Amino acid sequence: MPSNREQRRKRVRQRLMLKSSLAKEILSEFLGTCIMIVLGCGSVAQSVLSRGVSGGTLAVNVGFSIAVAMAVYVAGGVSGGHINPAVSFAMCLFGRMKWIKFPFYVGAQLVGAFVGSAILFGVYHDAFMSFSDGKLYIVGENATAQIFATYPAPYLSLANAFADQVVSTMFLLMVVFAIFDSRNLSVPKGLEPVVIALLILVLTSSLELNCGCAMNPARDLGPRLFTALAGWGFDVFRVGNNFWWIPVVGPMVGAATGGLIYILFIEIHHTNPDFEAERPRTN
Repeated sequence: MPSNREQRRKRVRQRLMLKSSLAKEILSEFLGTCIMIVLGCGSVAQSVLSRGVSGGTLAVNVGFSIAVAMAVYVAGGVSGGHINPAVSFAMCLFGRMKWIKFPFYVGAQLVGAFVGSAILFGVYHDAFMSFSDGKLYIVGENATAQIFATYPAPYLSLANAFADQVVSTMFLLMVVFAIFDSRNLSVPKGLEPVVIALLILVLTSSLELNCGCAMNPARDLGPRLFTALAGWGFDVFRVGNNFWWIPVVGPMVGAATGGLIYILFIEIHHTNPDFEAERPRTN
């Protein structure tokens, strides 16, 4: 017979356990996105706040890529580990997920990114205060806002920035669709996050120069809103000729384009049309 302690533990677990599958998925997306921001933007913070002594571009790219992998490992088995509204949008658009879940996923991702930013700011609070005598700058040599959100290079036009985000997210979704396509080479089960990390690494190593290669509306908008409220001010939405909407809208267009290209060029041409490819579904 189970002991009294075991019975109490079981009762507590039953009270805490969520019954709704959607609620579980929302919590999963929240936690996964939060982890991605703390660890990913944390690698940026370590580089910026040490003025490059404790990390450079390579360290940031590797750190953010592995942060995405860790987040997908945490959330993937419950919600698919989208941690990105653009990914969720593509999954809905091409029948991998029901549209009813889309606003809940996006809300969880945005809140997760905001909370992750708050945690990171708390961890490095004294470093932020020491970095520029307690002042929080958006631009200039003492700028720290770029730790949380992406900002355009001085030469970049809005049209070029939009194209940048469309193209980078297009490649992201093309490869994500390939990773989960069992009729293609596919990836051994359990190693998908590792391959996604390699994908993020190559994308940030090749397409980051213009405006940071966000490819994720939640990763950019949630932290940007946090900085606006935490002391940097609402100029975070105005700098770069009101650049803020580019990493929000561009990835959505890129996700739709990338998914469509993969389906038209690869998926519909598989030799056995009666066999449905294994996909990252959330029903």
